[in-house]
Amino acid sequence: MNQSPISKPLSKAQLISIHHLVDEVAKRQLQDFGQINSDIKPDGTLITECDRWSDKTIVQGLSKIAPGEGVLSEEGKQSIPSSSEYWVVDPLDGTTNFAAGIPYWAISIARFTNGEPETAFLDIPALKKRIFAIKGKGVWLNDKPLNPESRFKKNSDCISLCSRSIKVLQMKPEQSFPGKIRLLGVSSLNMTSVAIGQTIAALEATPKIWDVAAAWLILEELNCLINWLDINPKNILSGTDLSSVNFPLLTASSKDKLNNMLPWATALIQDS
Repeated sequence: MNQSPISKPLSKAQLISIHHLVDEVAKRQLQDFGQINSDIKPDGTLITECDRWSDKTIVQGLSKIAPGEGVLSEEGKQSIPSSSEYWVVDPLDGTTNFAAGIPYWAISIARFTNGEPETAFLDIPALKKRIFAIKGKGVWLNDKPLNPESRFKKNSDCISLCSRSIKVLQMKPEQSFPGKIRLLGVSSLNMTSVAIGQTIAALEATPKIWDVAAAWLILEELNCLINWLDINPKNILSGTDLSSVNFPLLTASSKDKLNNMLPWATALIQDS
């Protein structure tokens, strides 16, 4: 992705404005939840009018808060912007849950500098939880700082799979899967579950850049490991259309957990 020798951090006023923007979008999503119909996009995934409204509102809001910084979003422009700093947005990650009346979805927003996420906002409206991260400065959950040690206190042995990675269970029938399986139905939250200690690993078969963007920074700031199983998003150039590009990955809370899951992840990718 874009390489820039100098990146300017967001001001306190800009950060506050983005929090207000997320508040506005979360409020509308909660109002629409359970009361809105869905359509099928050309790629077979669901979309609602709330997805479209949320995308438009976030993109327009960011253009005012950070003028000159491009935006790549799931429901909008899907090519990497030419600006040295830019945003990657998933306005409603987990539309299938949202449309089905399952109260678990997320708003994902990340600012990229030098080809990597530098600031991230991940909001879970139905749970009234917001995870906020700044590169090199840490992660906060509802304004309370998180640290890497906190996840080990939960003693979880759960592993999160996405719907497209569930077939990995058929690939090693002679072996026991190294954890209790969870399918949350929200890519960004599948990955972030590792960072906050709900799971010990997560395997995503076909995430797009907007699924990965915010979770990527949260994971790295909390010392979780990420193994890019195919394309490393750090190596994508400005102008590249990412509408059909997947970034399969395995993330884990420790080296041991990563190594336990890696043969399964490798088998999944080799089969695809």
